[in-house]
Amino acid sequence: MNIDKAKKRIAKQVKKGFNGYPKISLEYFGETADSATKIVISFISEENSEPQEQTFFSDSDAREDETIQSTLVKIIERSDAKTVVEIEGVSILSCG
Repeated sequence: MNIDKAKKRIAKQVKKGFNGYPKISLEYFGETADSATKIVISFISEENSEPQEQTFFSDSDAREDETIQSTLVKIIERSDAKTVVEIEGVSILSCG
């Protein structure tokens, strides 16, 4: 799947807003706000349940990594998530 198609499919899911559980959250992290080198995807099956997390790392900006973005789309589709949340921007990784 090409990068633009993957990003559009994720954005479409995010725009739907909260529709119940299961819920997936995406959060991007990086050394600077310009480049996300780490993505944490969290899956919550039902309200008040512990999230299951998976982390992806990239040498370049993971938001522009076709393999990672395609994988995120597949995870969202296979989990049958009713809600997808994407944390805005890139959270700065703290050193230490």
